[in-house]
Amino acid sequence: MCFRKRNGYRPPDHFNAKIYTGPVPADRESPMTRSETSPSRAQHPSPTQKPNTCCFCWCCCCSCSWSEDDKRGRRKAQETKLEPFPWETCPKPTMEEIKQWAQSFDKLMKNPGGRNKFREFLRTEYSEENMLFWLACEDLKNEINKSAIEEKARLIYEDYISILSPKEVSLDSRVREVINRRMQDPTPHIFEDAQLQIYTLMHRDSYPRFLNSSVYRSLVQGGSRSSSES
Repeated sequence: MCFRKRNGYRPPDHFNAKIYTGPVPADRESPMTRSETSPSRAQHPSPTQKPNTCCFCWCCCCSCSWSEDDKRGRRKAQETKLEPFPWETCPKPTMEEIKQWAQSFDKLMKNPGGRNKFREFLRTEYSEENMLFWLACEDLKNEINKSAIEEKARLIYEDYISILSPKEVSLDSRVREVINRRMQDPTPHIFEDAQLQIYTLMHRDSYPRFLNSSVYRSLVQGGSRSSSES
């Protein structure tokens, strides 16, 4: 450039024209520009293209949606997990039996129909695992085969004692320590202290609410209508 100025060189007028920095019309784009902005090679959105919110806000969108899906998946797995004890088969309870359930918790738990209805109520309070644990302990007490005892004890521990289980029951540290020591050589009564603790919890906490619940009131009302009709 200095050489040209010293020799009186004057650049053409089109070199002094203002450079256009706006978007290039599609019909005037060079082949190189088209190839660089083609969808297959483009790596950045064009100035006129709206940014993808999910891409820029992954932590606010994608991660949150994944978290919700994960929670729903866990809830579904918990709800559909096979229960070790199906609903007990028993005849329809009489009005006399229904009234006896209100007399004491022991009478309720000794009656198969009473256990079914109480379990139905516990499910509405999301504490059905207490009844399932109690039933599992009762079943273990009747087992005499050593290998079966070890297997059932392991399943009960994984389902209701382990802190990783979604159906963990509420036990104090002392009872948990005793169970952990006994799991090396389990017996049919390995969970006896824990079973008593859960039984007491259901008696003091859930049983009074059961007697005032719609589940029990509908039974009393239905039994009263049946007695009057007969």
